[in-house]
Amino acid sequence: MGAGFPPVDHDRATVCDGDPVSALPSDTPGPIDAAAPRPHVVVVGAGISGLAAARALLLDGRVRVTVLEGSPRTGGKLLRGEVAGVETDLGAEAVLARRPEGVALMESLRLDPISPTTSQAAIWTRGQLRPLPAAHVMGVPVSLRSLAASRVVSRAGVARALLDVTLPTTAIGDDTSVASYIGARMGHEVVDRLVEPLLGGVYAGRADELSLRATLPQIAAVADQRSLFHALRSRPTQPQAGPVFAGLAGGVGQLAEALTASLAAAGAKIELDTTVRELLRLPAGWELVTGSATNPKTISADAVVLALPATPAGRLLAETAPWAAQDLAAIDYASMAIVTLAFSAAALEKPLTGSGFLVPAVDGRLIKAATFSTQKWGWYDEAAGVLVRCSIGRYGDVGDVQRSDDELVAGAVRDLAAAVSVRGVPRDAVVTRWGGGLPQYSVGHLERVARIKAALAAVPGLVACGAAFDGVGIPACIGSGTAAATQVLAKLFREGEWAS
Repeated sequence: MGAGFPPVDHDRATVCDGDPVSALPSDTPGPIDAAAPRPHVVVVGAGISGLAAARALLLDGRVRVTVLEGSPRTGGKLLRGEVAGVETDLGAEAVLARRPEGVALMESLRLDPISPTTSQAAIWTRGQLRPLPAAHVMGVPVSLRSLAASRVVSRAGVARALLDVTLPTTAIGDDTSVASYIGARMGHEVVDRLVEPLLGGVYAGRADELSLRATLPQIAAVADQRSLFHALRSRPTQPQAGPVFAGLAGGVGQLAEALTASLAAAGAKIELDTTVRELLRLPAGWELVTGSATNPKTISADAVVLALPATPAGRLLAETAPWAAQDLAAIDYASMAIVTLAFSAAALEKPLTGSGFLVPAVDGRLIKAATFSTQKWGWYDEAAGVLVRCSIGRYGDVGDVQRSDDELVAGAVRDLAAAVSVRGVPRDAVVTRWGGGLPQYSVGHLERVARIKAALAAVPGLVACGAAFDGVGIPACIGSGTAAATQVLAKLFREGEWAS
């Protein structure tokens, strides 16, 4: 945090001393009997994937669980803090409601998911805020009419997109980049001004690097058809009821806080500021080395769940699973920063509309997206004024996120002034940096992940999970952690001395 910015209240985001909370969900297991001869599973990493894995292990009831986290808090990208005296999310601020794991976990923890008051987003491009096409798949327009009506791309760009209906089929082979395929079908203006901004909001990535099969599976599924426009219009669709996203009054960071509290109350041991430096395979089980080189400490485990980013996971597996480690090392990450700004209502020349906007990289702005938090979520009261979150940083643009906090705040304010006529100095500002925060699903990602999983499947008592594998959103990470717990339990009670 920069000078003058209020510190994040880490104590409110972390429960590590085992104190029970006043109301636990009905499916939370009771405290573990320490005298029972149960195998010991260590979860390395206390982001949402690791916390979900620990929860699933405890609910099974057959193992003791220790969670090791290298930072001073749990939650990973879920983090709350104060801006102008208002509690708000400084990390992830919504979950995908149409994938069930996130909302289901909230409800099981007696949290009440809420829907955004608006989900209407825009694209800030060519000097104006412009609506997204009325129908699109992650920015890929479904109809030429809606593309033209949005005016996101130029008339020449619309004319180029029309060629999709006359071009021969574009083969994608085993995989190809998003830009290569969409650009060949509809032109690079559609890629630059529509597809890349939406993908950038998820991965902070670049369309010429990201895998079509991994990031746009809906498009890859119809890529062998002659016209992408025709294929998207004619695909069978199931009407989906309900909102796309969900949040929590007070911030979605409460999900990690409540989950951590329930784990501690159920008997999990949670050790913070504990980085695992070595992972050693023993004749029976594992040894994890923590502490410093001069003062090492060891922890014995019967099984291990690695809920880490790909790079540190690969380092730990270099000796035990070298082929998996090699593929993990090939998964790169993008760094980003969130600048949360608090304005008075008087700073706006006119009220904000919609939930925010995305910014194409080709427009050369500092920010890549802005979320109008107090407009998007109805739980803020009038005292909050106007809160806006600005995202900065794309894959490969390390210079932007290396600027000072003051420079990031000034640049974000400057861009907001140009986009929505915000005037004056914000009442408060907080910069939150996420170094190496988002894995890049580059071309060949699905095959890479399949090789990693196959290599680890042969290693007794070891499973890996997290955003690097099967999705970067909160529900996907919860699903990944839960699946890892199931897999490690199967390994333990099939392969270990506890097998029936």
